[in-house]
Amino acid sequence: MEESGQVLCQLMATIEERKAAPSEKSYTSKLLAGGVVKIGGKIREEAAEVAEAAAEPGEAGRTHFIYECADLVYHLFVMMAHNGVALAEVEAELARRFGISGLEEKASRPPKPDKS
Repeated sequence: MEESGQVLCQLMATIEERKAAPSEKSYTSKLLAGGVVKIGGKIREEAAEVAEAAAEPGEAGRTHFIYECADLVYHLFVMMAHNGVALAEVEAELARRFGISGLEEKASRPPKPDKS
């Protein structure tokens, strides 16, 4: 588990580097320049691909699912960097939720604003 955590920290650090020093040759830099609209579109696209791949049978389906999960995590990290949210902040929020029923945690959230 520790090794995977290091990979996630390294990925986030690389994304933060691209944010601090954009490069025309960097896909990450292009996403960051596109802001919430561009990054959000990619997150929605990748989330749909994760859901589709999850239904694929066999080892090939499993491999495809893992690939799509990695794409989604990457794009989520780009949005986090865009919004100035550190990986440690998300880790702290997840740690806070340990020992709390997911149903209780959801019920404790303030209502979402009506979008109509």
